[in-house]
Amino acid sequence: QLQLVESGGGLVQPGGSLRLSCAASGFTFDYYVIGWFRQAPGKEQEGVSCISSSDGSTYYPDSVKGRFTISMDNAKNTVYLRMNSLKPEDTALYYCAAVPIPTTVQDMCVMGLGGYWGQGTQVTVSS
Repeated sequence: QLQLVESGGGLVQPGGSLRLSCAASGFTFDYYVIGWFRQAPGKEQEGVSCISSSDGSTYYPDSVKGRFTISMDNAKNTVYLRMNSLKPEDTALYYCAAVPIPTTVQDMCVMGLGGYWGQGTQVTVSS
C-alpha cells in the first residue's frame, strides 16, 4: 500500500535545470532514507542522491556532486531532486526509493538498497 510516485521529468537542453518530485502515498517519510536513482540502457543503475529523514544527512556521488541537490518538504511526504548544469550523460529514467533507517545514505546510494520503489520519470538531455 506504500507507494512512491515520481514526476517532473522531461526534455531539457544541456546546461539546463530540472526539478523532480517524489511523493509518498500511504505513509510519511519519517524514519526512512529516501534516494534518487537513475538507469539508462547499457548503463549501470546509479544512486544520484540520498537523504535521511532522521538527521537530514545526504550523499552525492562524484558524478553529480555540485550539480544535484536533494531536499524534503515540510510535511516530509515529498522529496525533491534539483538538477542543474545538466549534461547529455544525465539522460536516464529517474526513480526514487525508500528504505527504513538505520540504513545510511551512503549504503543506500552505493548499494542500491530500497524497500519501496517508484515507477520512474524520464529525463532526456538533448544536444
